Amino acid sequence: MEFKHTDITERVIKAVYTVFASLGSGFLEKVYENALMLELAQEGLLAQQQVPLSVRYRNQIVGEFFVDILVNDTVILELKAIEALQPIHEVQLVNYLKATDLEVGLLINFGPKIEIRRRVCSNKK
Repeated sequence: MEFKHTDITERVIKAVYTVFASLGSGFLEKVYENALMLELAQEGLLAQQQVPLSVRYRNQIVGEFFVDILVNDTVILELKAIEALQPIHEVQLVNYLKATDLEVGLLINFGPKIEIRRRVCSNKK
């Protein structure tokens, strides 16, 4: 079964495991973010760090958030470096998708073991 943007997400996941194999666990999120940027470039992906995105309500900007990494202007990466992912982290990623025209996101935890959760939000408004 083919999912939306699988070509990108598979390369991202490969890069995540490469970073984790080299660094292991225990670093701050920013260390993993910077290392992942290098690996994503090696994979031939265009990635941007800390991309600001606006939240709109009734056509007014009511807030702003920063996506950890945006890949090829299509996939949001939300990174964590914690013991274990919690449901609130998935809610955060889904809210990021709902606030944008983007539909695919990966929640990635560089904890004691890698955790990756893929979320899709159809943004047909």
